[in-house]
Amino acid sequence: MITFEEAGAMLDEIAEEIPGEFYRELNGGIFLLPDVKIHPESPEDARGPENLYIVGEYHNERTGYGGLGRYIAVYYGSFVKLFGQIGPKNQKNELRRVLIHEFTHHLESLAGEHGLEIKDAETIGRYRRKFVK
Repeated sequence: MITFEEAGAMLDEIAEEIPGEFYRELNGGIFLLPDVKIHPESPEDARGPENLYIVGEYHNERTGYGGLGRYIAVYYGSFVKLFGQIGPKNQKNELRRVLIHEFTHHLESLAGEHGLEIKDAETIGRYRRKFVK
């Protein structure tokens, strides 16, 4: 498993591959956080494949009193839970997939679109039908 520092370095490399115009209004940047974050739809007693981990999130917080604005958070702890058993090359590919997913949310937000939000909601709906009793 890659360390937190290695994941941060990989995330920096991936971020450099992304065209500069994609960063427009992403004033809070990209954060790698050590947390394990479990989705609120995950049952409290979930174990193993039933857990619904959040690996990345796009935030669009209005910049009023102390808000961070638009930013992307990647949760290393969740990443380890889901991808800790695969090799470093595949882990980097998964980090790339997560970051591109969150950038898609950012770009859709700027454009007033909601396609990926709808797709994510459908995915949560399938999860709920399968695991939430």
